[in-house]
Amino acid sequence: MASRPHTRRLRRALLTLLVTASVALPVSGAARPAAVAAPAPAALAPLVAATPAALDARYAATRDAVRDALRMASGHGDRRRADALRAMAGPGRHFLAFDGRDGGRTAEVFGDLSGAARIAVLVPGAGVDLDHYWRLERDAEALTAELGEGSAVVAWLGYRTPSTVSPDAVTAGRADEAAPRLVSFVRELTEARPGARVSLLCHSYGSVVCARGASGLLVADLVLYGSPGTGAATAEELHTGATVRAGRGGGDWIAHVPHVRLDLAFTTVGFGTDPVAPEFGAKVFDAGDGGHSDYLRPGSVSLRSLARIVAGTADGRG
Repeated sequence: MASRPHTRRLRRALLTLLVTASVALPVSGAARPAAVAAPAPAALAPLVAATPAALDARYAATRDAVRDALRMASGHGDRRRADALRAMAGPGRHFLAFDGRDGGRTAEVFGDLSGAARIAVLVPGAGVDLDHYWRLERDAEALTAELGEGSAVVAWLGYRTPSTVSPDAVTAGRADEAAPRLVSFVRELTEARPGARVSLLCHSYGSVVCARGASGLLVADLVLYGSPGTGAATAEELHTGATVRAGRGGGDWIAHVPHVRLDLAFTTVGFGTDPVAPEFGAKVFDAGDGGHSDYLRPGSVSLRSLARIVAGTADGRG
């Protein structure tokens, strides 16, 4: 009798996987953002110091890379990608990194990084690529406005995100690929802006990415929101010196995803303990009643909570 709840949870996890696969596989032959042609960007020297001059040089180099990708996309008739890149090539956009290949890799700065005492790095979840980059841009702009002067936000699309509905979204493969990239980026950022308070804000599948690299991330806060789990049973298992915080909106569908890990012969499905559960041990912050994509919505409870965390003014509950 005692094993029945566990058995039901495993069945729910299997059902989730099967439904995911059944939806994903029929559309697997459709055109993917990764299929859009793009040139290899020029290699960039490490950003040694985040001075205005050094940043201007980096922004100019990445703007050239965006324009090169725009020309190729236009030449291939990829209008949707070309439109996205045209917006990204504007003089007011500031990228620390850009690579248009394989769905896109970017790191865009919002605010004045050279004078920022507080820096938030946004790590997105599934379904974000160059064609859907506006979602991440929107969130970064909202957080930047909420934080005000003395802060900067970096939107880090530094990995090949899984499709929202796909087997990759319930396994850790993409996160394992992404984690070393994130660790390297944050290390370069903190070395270029020593003394700044850096917080990592990890949404949905992005929380799996952050968890995979947690032990190598020297940040003040590791914030998991809209998370399906991290693959760790407790915050302590992340082996980080950062304050681990978690939140979930009252209208977020991720609450209904089974928080289990199922070891199969060929892979592990699911990410285990719910980060907002008491047994995980994170500091839980007030995320209001928003949905899965509403955490950085202007005027929301969750946006105010996240801004306080980044600013270092959050109370004991975050």
